[in-house]
This record gives sequence, structure tokens and C-alpha cells, in this order.
Amino acid sequence: MAAEKCPFEQTFSFSPLPTKKFSFLQDKDTLALLMKWSMLGRISAQCYSFDLSFSSYNSEKFALSFFRDPDVVSSLRKMEVGGRVPLGIVESVPCTQVSMELFDPIYSCGVVKPSGRVVKCFHDVHPDYDELRQMLQEEDSEHYCVVGKEQRAEFLFRVFKHLCVGGELCQYEDTIDPYINTTKQMYKDLISVQKDPETKKISVVSTVLKVCAYDESGPCYPTQEEDQTFAYLIVDPFRRHVTLFSHFYGLGNFAL
Repeated sequence: MAAEKCPFEQTFSFSPLPTKKFSFLQDKDTLALLMKWSMLGRISAQCYSFDLSFSSYNSEKFALSFFRDPDVVSSLRKMEVGGRVPLGIVESVPCTQVSMELFDPIYSCGVVKPSGRVVKCFHDVHPDYDELRQMLQEEDSEHYCVVGKEQRAEFLFRVFKHLCVGGELCQYEDTIDPYINTTKQMYKDLISVQKDPETKKISVVSTVLKVCAYDESGPCYPTQEEDQTFAYLIVDPFRRHVTLFSHFYGLGNFAL
């Protein structure tokens, strides 16, 4: 009698899609901003195809299969090939936004001036600080609640916050526009949408998972435990494509 199959034997298989290009990694103006924010060479997006139907209920199995797949492992920098990779953390990230309206309150609360210029503020630790970063990072900021808890959890807002905080030697912007425009470009690049033929309403079809894989010695992807080090799996269930969007905090490249 054949042995009963382990539930993880029938797993997803993945194939890299190197021809899939993302505009935010090709556009010179965007790359110049990423260099200024100390994120160039440390932020990346890699696309893969997969072979089985995806549903949100099997997100953990999907992520586990992803980080165990030999073609994935061999394509990832900062991850050693070989060995079993037990599942670390899979967090389902809300992703419902189809416009930039989420950021409207920031423009009317005193964080930025009508011109879009970010308001500077005094800080005990950071001499060059502003109301935008304070609103994003500090819960005791008077502007923290301007964007609600549910909106802050959205993938769109997370991308914006990651860009505003930046890398190790980030040169911060005086105006909010570069952050907003780059967030919009990245989000459109990474997220898939569809239009209802009857109502004409546009909705997001992607599922976003924040992931961290561990082995017996600790975290193996991402390899750091830092707020600005992140990895998201962005799943398009219809095309059967998944994008790994990640950033490793540190010193970015100083040349394009």
C-alpha cells in the first residue's frame, strides 16, 4: 500500500520571469530618487509564474512552497541554497486602494503646506526632522491619527512610508510630491486591477502577503530584522504570477 502523501508534497512550483520589467526600476528619474533615498540596489522586484490555483486560504502553503522552491532560492540574493526552510511569518496585507485619495488628509492637517512643502519640526534625536516623518513613525505625534488605522495597514500606505523613511543615508525631500509620485508609480507597477464590465468599477485583484522565512539559525529572508527591511509577495491569481517586492536596509548605491 502506498504511503500517505504529506500535505506539502503537492506544492506550488515557480519559474522566474526575467523578461518582466518594472518601470520604477527602469526609469532614470525614479532611480535617481532611490539613490538619493539610499535605496538604490537594495530595493527590488522579481516576478515568477506558478502552476496551481491560488486562494487566500492557502497563503501560508503558497509562501512555504515559494521559499522552498529551488528555482526561487537560486534566484534570490542573500539566501543560501539548500536545506528545508520552515515558514516564518505570513501577514495578510490589505490592498484595496485604486486611487491616491488615502493621502488627502496629509495635505490639510499641517504636515505639508499648500505648496506641498513638508513642514520642518524640532526633534530631540534627529536635528533635521519634519512633520511628515513624525506623523508616519511616532504614535504620539499630533498628526498620527490623521490617517486611520485601517488606511495605515493598506499596502499603498506602507509603500509610501517605506519611501519616506528611506535607507541608511537617506537624503529627505523638502516637498511631498516625489514620495507621492514614486509611490503611485510603484503601486501601479506591482498591483493588478480589473474593471467590472457592468458597473465599470475598478478593483484590486492582487493578494499581498508580508513574509519572512526562517531556518534553524534564524531569519534567512529577509536576513535582517529592521523596520525598513521587508519582503512582500504580491500574487495575481488570474495570471498566476507572483512578485517578490523587497528591500534590505543599508547603504544604497551611489551611482546609477
